[in-house]
Amino acid sequence: MAHLALYTFGVLKSPLADPAPLTRELHDSGAAVYRRLSRHPGYLARAEAAGGGRGTHFDLDWGAWGAFAVPTWYDKGRTVATAALDATLSLWTDLRSAFDAVYTGPHREALNRRHDWFERTGHPSHVTWWVSEGVIPTWQDGVSRLEHLHDHGSAPHAFTFHRPFAPEGTPTRIEAIGDEGGQVR
Repeated sequence: MAHLALYTFGVLKSPLADPAPLTRELHDSGAAVYRRLSRHPGYLARAEAAGGGRGTHFDLDWGAWGAFAVPTWYDKGRTVATAALDATLSLWTDLRSAFDAVYTGPHREALNRRHDWFERTGHPSHVTWWVSEGVIPTWQDGVSRLEHLHDHGSAPHAFTFHRPFAPEGTPTRIEAIGDEGGQVR
């Protein structure tokens, strides 16, 4: 049985260490969003740093999720004082569960505020792909697939919720919430 891997990446308008209210709001909302996502039907796991993770994404031990990596277009800092990014890597039982978790509840509320916190880079902010049961995707897998998506568009190797593929590689659709037969917009 295949599982869905989901990688998200965004370049923040200010470094993570910035004490400004907008940066604090992003951090404060993150804990509630992660708690809710972890209880969502279909959620399997997400990359979490060992030991509570003190430091930058780059310095942390991510265990089976591998060394932290970023797309080639990320040109901001890599230290505690200068890092200006937010990234997630998670596993889901299926496409619909991940879609519902992202586009409803607290995560949807955060998405509505994304332009307050994140730069508009002209690059995709998420990518999904199928992995075999028992496979843990790595940060580098996510980066490679996000870059592939940017360069080649949605394909079975790397796709978005808006142009998804089934595990066997055929194009599929996700009905929008409350929209019988409609494709995600």
